Amino acid sequence: MLFAPLALSAALVLATVVIQIAGLVVLIWIMRTRASRYAGFTYVMQQIGVILAVVMGLFLIHAVQIWLYAWVYLALEEFETLEASLYFSTSSFTTVGYGEIFLESRWRIVSAIQSANGFLLLGWSTIFLITVLSRLRSVEFDWLESRIDPDLFAPKPKQDDTP
Repeated sequence: MLFAPLALSAALVLATVVIQIAGLVVLIWIMRTRASRYAGFTYVMQQIGVILAVVMGLFLIHAVQIWLYAWVYLALEEFETLEASLYFSTSSFTTVGYGEIFLESRWRIVSAIQSANGFLLLGWSTIFLITVLSRLRSVEFDWLESRIDPDLFAPKPKQDDTP
C-alpha cells in the first residue's frame, strides 16, 4: 500500500533533481558564453541584467518542477482542475502548505516528500545565486585592481635632508 506512493515520490525526486542539474548547466553555459561580451562586468546595468537572468532562470527551473508535480496530481485524479493541482503543488513545493486543500490519505506522503524536495531544491538554487553574486563581485574587484596604480598606496620614500 505504501510502496506505490514511495516509488512515485522517488521517481519525482529523481526527475526534479535532473531538471535542476540540467537547468543549472544551461544557466552556467549561458553565463560563460555571454561573459566575454562584458568587460569585467563593470557596468551596473550589465550586472543587474546577469542577476535578473539568473533569477528568472531559477524561477523557470522551479516552475517546471512544480508543474511536473501538478500534472502527476491531476493524473492521480486528486484534483478536478489544473488550477487546484498547481496551487497545491506550489504551496507544497515551497513548504507553505496552507492546508485548505489536501490529498487523500493514499497519496499524502507524495506531498510531504514534495515539500522536503522543494526545500532542498530551493536551497540549492539559493546557493547558486549567492555564488553568482559572489563571482560578480570578485570579477569587479579583479577589474578594479588591474586599473589601480600599484604605487598608489605604497609608502613614500623618505627624502634625505642632508645637502
